[in-house]
Amino acid sequence: MKKFDWIIVGAGITGSALSYELTKKGLKVLLLEKDPNYSNATRYSYGGVAYWSGTDNNSIQLCQESRENYHNLSQELGADTEFRELDLMLTIPVDKSPQAIRENYNKFFIKPQLLTPQEAAIIEPLLNPNAISGCLQLPHGHIHPQKTNDAYQQAFLRSGGTFNYEEVTQLLFQNTTITGVQTNKEKYFSENVVICAGGLSHSLLRNIGLNVNVYFTHSQLILTPKLDIKLKSLVMPAILNRLDIEEKSGESGIQSLWNNPNNEIISDVMEPGAIQFLDGSFCLGQISQIITNPHTKPNEENAEKIIREEVGRILPQLQNLHGKVHHCLVAFCPDSNFLVGKIDNFQGLHLFSGFTSTFVFAPPLAKRFAVWATEDYEQMPSLLF
Repeated sequence: MKKFDWIIVGAGITGSALSYELTKKGLKVLLLEKDPNYSNATRYSYGGVAYWSGTDNNSIQLCQESRENYHNLSQELGADTEFRELDLMLTIPVDKSPQAIRENYNKFFIKPQLLTPQEAAIIEPLLNPNAISGCLQLPHGHIHPQKTNDAYQQAFLRSGGTFNYEEVTQLLFQNTTITGVQTNKEKYFSENVVICAGGLSHSLLRNIGLNVNVYFTHSQLILTPKLDIKLKSLVMPAILNRLDIEEKSGESGIQSLWNNPNNEIISDVMEPGAIQFLDGSFCLGQISQIITNPHTKPNEENAEKIIREEVGRILPQLQNLHGKVHHCLVAFCPDSNFLVGKIDNFQGLHLFSGFTSTFVFAPPLAKRFAVWATEDYEQMPSLLF
């Protein structure tokens, strides 16, 4: 019998960070990931760390912890996360009022600076000033997502953790007590299981009768090879339509649609953005769809056409860069929050998923989770479904 103190399902940034923090506390931890060829939201992401985005005392504290953590994380993990601080340029469409859009950002504890199109183009010369009515500038953190994830995993293994590439097919339990997991290879036993499976968290928990408030979008973006052209900042739209569709997906009339695995709830929502990693490669655009079947493969040819056109309006020199479309699932909670804690319906079952700003909140919350698990379990948040 293979028995562990904790089993973590999913090795994206959430599961990898949490596994590492639990192992640091001296626990025997098993991390499970279904596929060594990563195609998850960590792999296909911009890697932005929005430490300006706290709106209340708790989230502001987490943002501050996150920023401090990243300044020391490469040294702690023994590998370069490529953390840096740069300008975030939030572009405002020509038909929108810059002053009105800025008001929407006043809820955050770091307020943006409003720039004219010409001022924005001085900071980011690749911007097309004729395509925007203004721009919001914010201080922003940035990491290489896959290198950071790899660094967490290697530190986890050096700390004595066990990492297997196996797909979890079933959660094991007696009455309402978790006993472990069944994978496509064998059974593993533990009194504590944490679901960090991103877009697959919803379906995995639904198999044991839990309809959790974590859903997923199908996301598509373009990744390029290393290129000589230089983008100085991270460019994103100030109006994030993706957040609107995530909010709508939690409405009572839509939630029932998730019971059918082939429903298209919301079609293409495009967000033109771009980031260049330190090695010279780019990540361009993001198309989001809500289709309830996690195994759906969206139309890549159509996605590439839309991404190139929309990114090209804002950043004309990036429109025709050589690159390939990639697809992944992105987990979210409809209230733009996250679900972290023990699931009261089943003893020993936990959830660590649904982050909107994963790279900001997941690392500091992983540290807190490890403290709750080893020192003060009663203080861990309770989730009931």
